[in-house]
Amino acid sequence: MDLRERKTRRSIREAFLELLETKPLERITVKELAARAEISKATFYLHYHSVFDLSEALQRELVDDVVTHILAECDPLTGSTDLVVELFEAFDERRELVDLLFSRNGSFALAARIEDAIRERILEQEPSLRDDVRFNTLLTYQVQGGYWAYSSNRRKFQAADVVGVIAEASSAVTSLMR
Repeated sequence: MDLRERKTRRSIREAFLELLETKPLERITVKELAARAEISKATFYLHYHSVFDLSEALQRELVDDVVTHILAECDPLTGSTDLVVELFEAFDERRELVDLLFSRNGSFALAARIEDAIRERILEQEPSLRDDVRFNTLLTYQVQGGYWAYSSNRRKFQAADVVGVIAEASSAVTSLMR
């Protein structure tokens, strides 16, 4: 991808996120997005099929970024560092983008996508775990349970305290995955 194309994509994405701050995805039009990004509608369509396609692409990139962060910091199979703690750190570092791209009912989709992406990356290294009930159940428990426990309590209590409690629980679960 050349410099001009990268600049155009960046402009489209920035304009999209600005619009998403003020209105729901369903109300964003290609016309207003193109105007804000200072491009033509035709240029937009060279890169994306619709605003929904753009939103999906940004969601995929965010999930990939979060999973890359998590797996760079820990190995979920050895428990060298706590998976849920890394998950929370990744969310906190990207909180604004997470809230924009996965607002409303998207929270469920985010947790599911993170879980699926982690599972697929692990299965690339350990394909024998694909049908392992223990591995699959405990990974779901850590990602889904940790995500919902954190999301439900981070506004009521200090985030560090919530992470600490969940890390204790997750530590026990991680030891079961070995």
